[in-house]
Amino acid sequence: MGNQNLAIAKDPESRKYFLKHLLHDVEAIEKMLRDGMFETGVTRIGAEQEFCLVDRHFKPSKNASTVLHIIDDKHFTSELARYNLEINLDPCEVCSDCFSKVEKQLIEMLGLAEEAASSLDEKIILTGILPSIDFRAVQLDYLTPKIRYRALAEILSELRGEEFEMNITGVDELILRHDNILFEACNTSFQCHLQVQPDEFADMYNWAQMISGPVLSVVANSPLLLGKQLWAETRIPLFQQSIDTRGKVFNFREREQRVTYGNRWIKGLGDVFKNDIARHTLLFSTKIETDSLETLKAGGIPKLEALQLHNGTIYKWNRPCYGVGGGVPHLRIENRYMPSGPTEKDEIANLAFWVGIMSNMPENYRGNWDKHSFDEAKENFYKAAMWGIQSGMVWEGELMSAKALILDKMLPLAEGGLKKLGIDDKEIENYLSVIEGRTRTHMTGSRWIVTSYRNFREHFDREEATVALTAVMDEMRKTGKPVYEWDVAGKKKSDYLKVRYDIVSSVMTTDLVTVQENDLAELVQKIMEWRNIRHMPVESSKGELRGIITKKRLNDYLKKHSNDPYIVASEIMEENPAVISPDDDLKYAMLLLLDKKVSCLPVVEDNRLVGIITDHDTREIWEKMKHQND
Repeated sequence: MGNQNLAIAKDPESRKYFLKHLLHDVEAIEKMLRDGMFETGVTRIGAEQEFCLVDRHFKPSKNASTVLHIIDDKHFTSELARYNLEINLDPCEVCSDCFSKVEKQLIEMLGLAEEAASSLDEKIILTGILPSIDFRAVQLDYLTPKIRYRALAEILSELRGEEFEMNITGVDELILRHDNILFEACNTSFQCHLQVQPDEFADMYNWAQMISGPVLSVVANSPLLLGKQLWAETRIPLFQQSIDTRGKVFNFREREQRVTYGNRWIKGLGDVFKNDIARHTLLFSTKIETDSLETLKAGGIPKLEALQLHNGTIYKWNRPCYGVGGGVPHLRIENRYMPSGPTEKDEIANLAFWVGIMSNMPENYRGNWDKHSFDEAKENFYKAAMWGIQSGMVWEGELMSAKALILDKMLPLAEGGLKKLGIDDKEIENYLSVIEGRTRTHMTGSRWIVTSYRNFREHFDREEATVALTAVMDEMRKTGKPVYEWDVAGKKKSDYLKVRYDIVSSVMTTDLVTVQENDLAELVQKIMEWRNIRHMPVESSKGELRGIITKKRLNDYLKKHSNDPYIVASEIMEENPAVISPDDDLKYAMLLLLDKKVSCLPVVEDNRLVGIITDHDTREIWEKMKHQND
């Protein structure tokens, strides 16, 4: 997706020429495999580090492009949102201390980012989903202003033909509709690459699929979105749903998502690409000067531009990759399900763990995939995404906890694999001890975040808790300790609380109790007593605001009409009350409450009730704002 000369694949002429190149690329890569043209005898590792930028209030920044300009280093590139950047680390040939080398470069690169960000009074955060993300950060003014991102947003919206929908249920629920793809930008990952031998590709790819559940269970680091506790690795459903091009019209037709685990074991490299071309429409095309088959015939190495572009728009959790280095083509498997963070040490431990297991596939798997259940492997992956280290999995027909599976099966496989690769014993101990520590304590990044967040929620509202949590994560990462050694955060960390109280959505109450127009006034009165609330919004069956009832207004009205037991809400409510938008300035809301001499403001978007803000809320916030400025 780095190509700036992309065109949406609509024009019939450009589309047919691109498709011809795409088909020739598949032929070319299969011919290269048959002719033994791929690099062999070499194993390299690599990684891509995505990270978040936050302002001094620990909220998503808009300055990624400025930070990128200040850094001025080819390893860095932009991402979909204006608060994300990516580092492409150099490939590293496997040797005794290769993981330490990768960690050293990662720390150096992040140091450049931190230095650039600090010049703007901003910080970087390593996490799968930034806890302090709010609805502002998924509006189009946070989209990085580059052609390829606008094109992607346009074509995915057009293919879907309706608003994107999110429906993720964990401890809490996230159910909403959204008009653009920026929820995808909430995800930040640590993408790991492993070069594989061409004749082993099918076995290695299937093995990567097989182990993805156990690996994901211990690396999970993304349990929160918009202050809601969802999956242990919420990136998995969020990514799948945020760019899902399938509309509801296709409910009775099976269509594969562009973000996918897959549906079967593969038989070869070409099998993957052929399936993707058959199942997924083109999103983009680009002008290609040289045909890949002609390049091969002339004795050259083709770039496979069409195939690489199409492959880059299909987001497999384990993705095959073609590359050319030093004029020699090679094959890689890209692990895309690992989240960013919580620390550099944790990330490199994840990489070493994965590479070790990948390099030690038991012989009984090679060429025998029909004897192993793909559905069980897929089930393990999604259970790990939902429950993380607390999940149970099936491995070789045996049901066992993720903890037991990692300690008894995966860690020995990883250690053996790293030894086969010639990794130094101290290096192996350094990184695998991190995985073991997380497993034995059940303290993955995901569990640390959830436990700390719940502690904060005992004392703070949702906005304050997410900001405090983000601030502590920043502080703890700088200690250099892996996450399982972190102290769980709590109220004592409130010194980090620097909340930006600036718009209504950051403080409004969204967990609302409402009534409808024809509900009995007695019911309204009882609910207000039971819930100890002073304001009752009245809405239609479609969620449209009809009016507001205050406790005083209700009591006064019932006293005057005490002989009528069948008074309904519509008779009492104040129609057409003063309202406010979730994006309005908070100080404006305070002034509006005073000007209208009302004690609450319903928060409305597209005529639908989305929240409420009261005079009690604003008084509390005003005191907090004064305290922060003291």
